Amino acid sequence: MTADIWDVIIVGAGLSGLSAAYLLRKKDAKLRVLVLEGKDRVGGRTLTADIPSAGGVDRWDFGGQWVGSTQTHVLQLITELGLETYPQYSTGRKVHHVGGPSARVRTYTTSIPALSPLVLLDLTQLVWKINRLCATVCVQDPSKTPNAAGWDSVTLHSFIEQHAWTAELKEEIGVSSRAVFGMEPSQMSFLFFLVYATAAGGLLRLLESTPGSAQESKIKGGTQQLSECLAERVGWKNVRLGSAVTAIWQDAEWARVTTATDALLCRAVIVTCPPHLAAKIHYEPALPSQREFLTQNMPVGHMIKFIITYQTAFWREKGFSGEVVAGSGTKCPFSVTYDATSPGGSAALVGFIAGEQASEWSSKDAGERRDAVLCSLVKYLGPEAASYIHYEEKDWAEEDYSGGCPVNVMAPGLLTYYHPSLRKPCGSLSDWINSMESLMSQAVKEATPAFQNGAVKEKPEVQPKPGISPTVCLLCSHPSCSATVSRP
Repeated sequence: MTADIWDVIIVGAGLSGLSAAYLLRKKDAKLRVLVLEGKDRVGGRTLTADIPSAGGVDRWDFGGQWVGSTQTHVLQLITELGLETYPQYSTGRKVHHVGGPSARVRTYTTSIPALSPLVLLDLTQLVWKINRLCATVCVQDPSKTPNAAGWDSVTLHSFIEQHAWTAELKEEIGVSSRAVFGMEPSQMSFLFFLVYATAAGGLLRLLESTPGSAQESKIKGGTQQLSECLAERVGWKNVRLGSAVTAIWQDAEWARVTTATDALLCRAVIVTCPPHLAAKIHYEPALPSQREFLTQNMPVGHMIKFIITYQTAFWREKGFSGEVVAGSGTKCPFSVTYDATSPGGSAALVGFIAGEQASEWSSKDAGERRDAVLCSLVKYLGPEAASYIHYEEKDWAEEDYSGGCPVNVMAPGLLTYYHPSLRKPCGSLSDWINSMESLMSQAVKEATPAFQNGAVKEKPEVQPKPGISPTVCLLCSHPSCSATVSRP
């Protein structure tokens, strides 16, 4: 086991960790900054891969992929790194099938499905209620939201059961919950949902693929490039892959970070992995009990993302946008699909098997899932859907050092009773909602705590001073951040 000395050690080589490292190095190029990553790659829950296509081989995202025009930090980074975006294709008819196997399959071209008058009225009043509540939410401190304890004591499911009249609308919310969170409405606090929607700019903006929404644009060449380019700027010699952190020890002068092969000393540590992974690290002294409780009780969603490539974008030729929304009661394995045709013109569809559907279908083999997906696409888009080139999927629950996707959520009671512990320092502690924009936003805020309180001086030499504790920042996902969101 080797011993190294660094100014700052960052745990996690996803977008947040590498952004923090990049910003620190921009402030002082002489700083000794080390990024430790358990995976054999950078990118965290962004992953771009080559798969067979009509053009031979092309690249698609199997993790986070969308960015919106209000996500200023990540858009600034995209420009700074010399990358480009292109709009999500949304022209044409969308397919909507909710309400059970015998329910009518509808098509529509507006932002709202072609619902019956009663369901449309139900949707209108529910969206009005939720947006009205969003206007009262204090994102920075959700406990200050009017009736915070009340909203945090019930699940999203309970609220919908009380305030929605029709079974079809209730299922619509289920579809949305699976697509956005990878979870069922019964698994999250309603206050958590309100804060998340407020951070996105409202309920509809969270769900749509129109300008200004969460699914507005994608990055040419894939989102994993963000982390790869940042690693190049930081220097690959300062990024160690296959180096999962097992323990962080602190005393009055140093922090000691250990992996299976290394023991490293530093003056500041920034932990950027998700809460359920941060909970697996041993801390000495232990984290405050409330903070420990949070990291152990913020489950992550379950999502299987698939890409299907085709010879042509036949759905466009038939006047479809490629967007299909399907409820769990329809026997369709996925919740939603979108057009995923590459900038180079390689035709593809992307879809998500999530929440209870992911739990059900993950126990089946990949071939059975593929056949069920194709059968549903044939039903919704026509027989051409069966003539595919390649089907590829990614079950994020099986990914080491991810363990799920896209976000961690809070169950009832956590946000109200344990939120204050998120603002109390463990040295220094900050958190945020899961999205590429929010990861960048928090990296901007937290990249320089090593320069505060004397923890690390702007000179590169590490000179411990008696009585000055090392800084430990835990950057984990929670809804205390004003940021828009982008799901995988």
